[in-house]
Amino acid sequence: MPETSCRTREGAVVIIDAGLDGRALREAFGQFPSGVVAVCAEVAGERIGIAASSFVPLSLDPPLVAVCIQNTSTTWPRLRRSPRIGISVLGEGHDQAVLSLAAKTGDRFAGLLTRTNDGGALFIDGAGLALDTSVQQEVPAGDHRIVVMGVREIHTQVGVAPIVFHRSSLRRLHQEPA
Repeated sequence: MPETSCRTREGAVVIIDAGLDGRALREAFGQFPSGVVAVCAEVAGERIGIAASSFVPLSLDPPLVAVCIQNTSTTWPRLRRSPRIGISVLGEGHDQAVLSLAAKTGDRFAGLLTRTNDGGALFIDGAGLALDTSVQQEVPAGDHRIVVMGVREIHTQVGVAPIVFHRSSLRRLHQEPA
């Protein structure tokens, strides 16, 4: 389908691309802001982790959450070997953590303060929420897999504002003065 344009009441021109190619879809889906989580574990003495912007609380009873992982991930097969996986909801001060954990090469944990529990779940210090989880189910979904995880334990830290991923950039929430 060809691109079409329209003018809003404010006079802005909006280009609507009805195509469904990867670039157009990435741009369209990027309009939805999301938080960013670190999905990490220590496996055989090695810290393994990835950043994900597709975290979803699923159920209170039983407590379940989900993340979406690209099928092409070479990290996930190693990470999923851990019986326990830590999910850290990252905050405004975690810009470098997001970039490091999203990197394709290098030490993803360089400069990051972490802690690992007895089960192998690894957490990023300063996160607003830390969940100790275990993989319950993996559901194929196109070029990703939906990983459903049972929550075993939670730790919250009050006052940590989330970092937000929106339109391929990291952003912050801003509150208007009272």
